Amino acid sequence: MTFPEPVIRRADTEDIDALSEVVADALMAQPTAAWLVPDVAVRAGVLHRYARLVLTRGLDEGRVDTTHDHSAIAVWYSRLEPPVSAAMWAYDLQRFLGPHASRFALLHAYVDAVVPHTPHHYLAHFAARRGQSGAVRAVLAGRHRRLDAEGLPAYAEVSGARPRESVVARLGYEPRSPVLLEPGGPALWRMWRPVPDDRRPDGLPCRLRAQRSAMPLRRRAVPASPRSP
Repeated sequence: MTFPEPVIRRADTEDIDALSEVVADALMAQPTAAWLVPDVAVRAGVLHRYARLVLTRGLDEGRVDTTHDHSAIAVWYSRLEPPVSAAMWAYDLQRFLGPHASRFALLHAYVDAVVPHTPHHYLAHFAARRGQSGAVRAVLAGRHRRLDAEGLPAYAEVSGARPRESVVARLGYEPRSPVLLEPGGPALWRMWRPVPDDRRPDGLPCRLRAQRSAMPLRRRAVPASPRSP
């Protein structure tokens, strides 16, 4: 039996309620969830509020693609020039997450610290309803075709111990050295999708370890300078 291809479209503000559920459920299933929100009693609510922030910012500053039935979503940002500092998220994180904002601020600071130097498009978030991995592949495939035509690579992060088994790995993303989230957090693998037949270096900084002392919202976390590749 064959199933019809999902209809892919660009999301708008009317989709936030439905899509925030999809993003929050996906976040709950990731190894980073317990590190971001150690208190299991409030974890689901905090991640749902963060999902709404992710979507709001994505709609305002990037591109959010989804299916006609909200079964999958992808949040993209153009990174043809250096991005705005992750410190710019601090106010919104505090506003949306209150006392739970610090770990999220740390995550954003370290993702910002290892952004690739090569112009690319950043797949900041992708998610699908349970059993709908085909839908998220369809959402990503259209964007990948556009990037390939423009000669642009793509970059994403995935958490967990098996990056080569992730959805994006099956779409041509290759794992690079991870960000190690501390205290006690999982590895956050950096995934690079090169332009077909492009042998140029990816411009990714070397591995970083997220230090416990770098936790503030009041001042930006400053990681140790990465070694040259």
